Amino acid sequence: MKKNPFKKGICLLLGTLLAACLLGGCGNSGKPVLKVYSWGEYLDTSLLSEFEKEYDCKVIYETFDSNESMYTKLQSGETYDILVPSDYMIERLIKEDRLQPIDWSLVPNAAGLDEAVMGEEFDPDNTYSVPFFYGSVGILYDTTVVDDADLSDGWELLRNPKYAEDIYMYDSERDSFMPALKALGYSMNTTNHEEIDQAYEWLIDQRDTMDPVYVGDDVMDNMISGNKALAVVYSGDAAYTMRENEDLAFFEPKEGTNIWQDAMVITSDCTEVELAHAYIDFMLEPEHAYANTVEVGYTSPVVEARTKAAEEDFAGIPAYLPSTLGDNNEVFRYQDQETKEYFSELWTKVKAAN
Repeated sequence: MKKNPFKKGICLLLGTLLAACLLGGCGNSGKPVLKVYSWGEYLDTSLLSEFEKEYDCKVIYETFDSNESMYTKLQSGETYDILVPSDYMIERLIKEDRLQPIDWSLVPNAAGLDEAVMGEEFDPDNTYSVPFFYGSVGILYDTTVVDDADLSDGWELLRNPKYAEDIYMYDSERDSFMPALKALGYSMNTTNHEEIDQAYEWLIDQRDTMDPVYVGDDVMDNMISGNKALAVVYSGDAAYTMRENEDLAFFEPKEGTNIWQDAMVITSDCTEVELAHAYIDFMLEPEHAYANTVEVGYTSPVVEARTKAAEEDFAGIPAYLPSTLGDNNEVFRYQDQETKEYFSELWTKVKAAN
């Protein structure tokens, strides 16, 4: 879901070159082709070459920057074999019969997955999804600027006037409404218009009094550079930036937060089904999973890879092992069209005067 701007260009270029290479023949006539659609900077790209060599195939690796843009691409008629969407989008794809079940007998490396990240509500029996990365959302802060005593404010820290003009928020309606809803004691999956309206007023007040900057991938660059004191970020982005800037720390507010998961799924359009399973199994091999998690900073569901990374690469960086417990933590669920449109309308108004 999630992003590392330093590597995005590399991944996008790789996807473009692979696609062009395929169209031009590239000397791979007769080789099976696997089309993978994932987040921009979500793996060690050298693994693609290893997989191609091992399975004598060609991988076309394309990238997206949001679940919604991925879905729009699918709606346009584009087809892929493997997708790596987030929880609520997987739920939508299941409802729309766009996915085919996983044949777990073809994924022996799944034995290394942490049982704690299996069986989420969006796919309770993991019929369609294989965890790839998981994490939480919290507040990344500059310890040289932010008073530790203020952390007790929880999400209300984002409205503390001491830090006016010193905050980054995600340019995303769900990721920005979530802190507001949690600060008010509501579910981030609410469909109640009164609760949504109160969250909207919370965001309007924050916008007018705090003058936050709404950002995307560039939040990590900016926080590493110390351009602002506070930012709402995914735990993996926090782990990456904390590794680059030792003055940064991360916490998950007491009111609860979003616990998310991105997973590998096989589309109903996939014809290279065995190769797709081989790709999934390849990415779950502990050394491959370790290479991926170290490359991007997100938490691996493969226990061996996660343990090694936590001990050797992210030691002293608690954001790498985010808390997924807590009575008020939630996973985003699929929104019906009416609810989605209501959130979108209000988010447009929040952004209008910014």
